[in-house]
Amino acid sequence: EYAAPCVMGDESIMSPKAHGTSETPVQKDLRWNCDYDTADRICNFNRHYAEYAGYWTSTSFVADAKEEYATKGEITFYDSNTGKPLFVAPRGRDLDSFLKESASHGWPSFRDEEVVWENVRCLSDGEAVSVDGTHLGHNLPDGKGNRYCINLVSVAGRPVEDDK
Repeated sequence: EYAAPCVMGDESIMSPKAHGTSETPVQKDLRWNCDYDTADRICNFNRHYAEYAGYWTSTSFVADAKEEYATKGEITFYDSNTGKPLFVAPRGRDLDSFLKESASHGWPSFRDEEVVWENVRCLSDGEAVSVDGTHLGHNLPDGKGNRYCINLVSVAGRPVEDDK
């Protein structure tokens, strides 16, 4: 099973809603030049598939992330549907370690301390989802503990105004 503090959710989170598994489609102006159609398909009409391995390196993410890290000391990743914060990285490691681990696995890879558990749940099969029904990716534990392998298109949202 999963090491704490993975917050478990049940299958009802991913029940059909107005737009696939979510109430709304993804935001129109996603960060890092992520593709809208890919994001909407992965986030809302998918339970098992992912953007292609390395997709995140084809976006402006690495350069923009380095800039955000230099300014703020960490990078906040927001739900592409709702704009709620889902992950904040790097925590417990430096930016190079975060980018190196992500590159070695093909997707942004987060650890327990980088998850905003108020807004993220793990299902019994390892699927990582937002509390609002956005498919994020999967928990693929390794020797260091839980590792959340997350689609960049799922966490490329912009923050909502009332969620500062």
